[in-house]
Amino acid sequence: MTMPSNFAQDKLQNVRGNWGWFVALGIVFVLLGFFALGHVLISSIATALYVGAFILIAGGAQVVHAFRVQGWSSFLFWLLCGVLYIVAGGLILYQPVMGATMITLFIGITLAIEGVFRIFAAFASRGNSNWFWVVLSGLITLALGAMIMARWPVDSVYVLGIFLGVDLVFAGVSTFFFGLSLREKQS
Repeated sequence: MTMPSNFAQDKLQNVRGNWGWFVALGIVFVLLGFFALGHVLISSIATALYVGAFILIAGGAQVVHAFRVQGWSSFLFWLLCGVLYIVAGGLILYQPVMGATMITLFIGITLAIEGVFRIFAAFASRGNSNWFWVVLSGLITLALGAMIMARWPVDSVYVLGIFLGVDLVFAGVSTFFFGLSLREKQS
């Protein structure tokens, strides 16, 4: 029974020994994040191309899956979904600016709906001492979704780049400090 514990401790020690790589990765993420924020149009297009490529690959996988389970009653459903994914991914790759516009609209709608759900969930659990924070989170998410939709399609080509840049900066800062904390625990 001590083997898994020793195994986990060895792996943790190995991770701690590589703390510098976490710090370096954090710095790279922050630099890439600031680059993305400085070039939001390019970042938005790159994000749309990335999403389009994955949708295209997923569609191909669904088509292959449809033929692998051809005897199943849902063959036509899997085939149609796969073809639709391929078409959507291909359109995004062919017109990445339009793809970024549509992805941005989808994000705005999703955030607005998620904000409403959070607000309802918070009011449903008013007995919880932290329900106010969930309401606040829901209001912020709803407002962000509404702001994106209100400025759609004008600001669509910038939103994805801003999201990417902000995400990279926050991921970089957290990875950087995680690496520093590993160094401290190593000593």
